[in-house]
Amino acid sequence: MASQKSNVDYIVGQLAMAGQVSARAMFGEFGIYCDGKMVASVCDNQLFVKITRAGKEFCGPCPEAPPYSGAKPNLLIAGDKWDDADWLSALIKITTRELPEPKPKKVKVKK
Repeated sequence: MASQKSNVDYIVGQLAMAGQVSARAMFGEFGIYCDGKMVASVCDNQLFVKITRAGKEFCGPCPEAPPYSGAKPNLLIAGDKWDDADWLSALIKITTRELPEPKPKKVKVKK
């Protein structure tokens, strides 16, 4: 089941304090980016945040689940936490800080 764009827009709005946040459609679901790093996914209208050491400490007990079949587990953030913009933004800031910089894209050379 594809995620509803309205849910993604709400989450992105709640993350305004985290940095430069955007969402990109990916195979009927969405990737959430902060300051150029993919930090979370919205799949089946559920929010999955990439696991980092500091993010896990910040969340405390939090269920983990893969966003889609074959994916690594992520932190599964309950819907009631989406309403707490301060908490959600802090989690995304912490996660963004710990994730590596994205690899530069290779430039295709035309022959």
